[in-house]
Amino acid sequence: MALVRNFQQLNKQRNSVHKEVDCTYTTFEDSVGNRIFQIDTYGSSDREFVGKVSQSIQLDEESAVKLIKLIQEEFLG
Repeated sequence: MALVRNFQQLNKQRNSVHKEVDCTYTTFEDSVGNRIFQIDTYGSSDREFVGKVSQSIQLDEESAVKLIKLIQEEFLG
């Protein structure tokens, strides 16, 4: 699990599209009242433990706003 604070662009030489997996999200408040947005992805259907959380990424308000801006820049110009 990771609480993301910053984003840094990395230009890779090789990229590939990954397998499709299920994803869920939840929101909650941490111990001091900050809102957290959590994304959980689940292993592919051929994984040993189907339905088990594979990765969890958490964003607080500041990092969520950063990600929204990056997505808008990349997809909307």
